[in-house]
Amino acid sequence: MTPTILETDDLTKRFGELVAVDRMDLTIETGEIHSVIGPNGAGKSTLFNCISGLLEPDDGEVYFQGEAITGLPPHRIARRGIGRSFQIVDVFEGLTVRENVQVATQFHDDRHGSPWRRADSLTEPLEQAESILEDVGIADLFDTRADALSHGDRRKLDIALTIAVDPDLVLLDEPTAGMGKEDSMETVGMVRDLSEHREITLVLIEHDVQIVLDVSDTITVMHEGARLASGPPDEIAADEDVQRAYLGTPQQ
Repeated sequence: MTPTILETDDLTKRFGELVAVDRMDLTIETGEIHSVIGPNGAGKSTLFNCISGLLEPDDGEVYFQGEAITGLPPHRIARRGIGRSFQIVDVFEGLTVRENVQVATQFHDDRHGSPWRRADSLTEPLEQAESILEDVGIADLFDTRADALSHGDRRKLDIALTIAVDPDLVLLDEPTAGMGKEDSMETVGMVRDLSEHREITLVLIEHDVQIVLDVSDTITVMHEGARLASGPPDEIAADEDVQRAYLGTPQQ
């Protein structure tokens, strides 16, 4: 039996009278690609924010590798092994691609704070940065400044920064947002390869239903803050409640 890496139990987040996440139960198995879908306003990003510590839930619990992490600050959750990317790409504009990722890998190195070591003497973080950039498909852009990248390549750099701290689980919030079809499919392939090669459990928020059906092992559907359904792609695609709420009215 595959162990559970992340679990939420009755997770709830309110904003005044609005219940953005409503007693949400979510189970993520180690090593899977798990997509969370739902209409705009379904509570997907708020769910990610509660898991990653950006928001404190009003009720319920979040468990990571069997331990409660509910309400911990983001940096402590990241140290536990959860990485997070956002809809809006956030990179160091004035640094090169390699420098961006090296900053993250150096921070993860226990020796990064030593006053007796030059940053460029930390060869292992540099090698890790180069390996990560190979994996996300932008190794040929090592020395390109981040502000000169295309939208698709900026997305890949953002994903590289997310995995640079060696997480066990990564939350990707719309990794193909704003991309054309070709870039989207390339990114989907890269995400699938990352999960296998680096043995990372991936949880995606994604609006492109075809991408979700192609890449996911499991899909959870949210509607009005609550879990509507969860299961393998073929089961979700055939679910009439899901079709009515999200995919469209079932064809007769």
